[in-house]
Amino acid sequence: MAMSLSLARVALPPLLQQQGGAPRKPHSGALAFPAKSFFGAPLAAVAVSPAAAAAASPLRRRPSSASAVVAAGKGYKMKTHKASAKRFRVTGRGKIVRRRAGKQHLLSKKNTKRRKRLSKMIQVNKSDYNNVTGALPYLKVNRNAE
Repeated sequence: MAMSLSLARVALPPLLQQQGGAPRKPHSGALAFPAKSFFGAPLAAVAVSPAAAAAASPLRRRPSSASAVVAAGKGYKMKTHKASAKRFRVTGRGKIVRRRAGKQHLLSKKNTKRRKRLSKMIQVNKSDYNNVTGALPYLKVNRNAE
């Protein structure tokens, strides 16, 4: 069973019918088809004033000066690598320090002196400063500190 929809049998709303003289252009609130869905249920028609339709048109919209000024002043915000932020910190003198490896598990075979030494923080090697500061761009680092 084939269904066909013919627009020739659809009656136009009175706003679109020609009333003599030049053809009128309907405003954006007028519907060019009956307000019924495919299944015959009535659709809700939203009445829009011509002034509101013109204001909402993307072709007539002009950017406001306030939004242009705010957008021009913003720069790119660098992101902090959160995993690195949890592993490194900066001392009061500007050195980057980290924890030593080897203090998480299998501690029973390590003697007390070794476990105590592994508990202390140690300064990051100067050759790794570029890697750490690349991951943490807002770190206050003193590169001249010993």
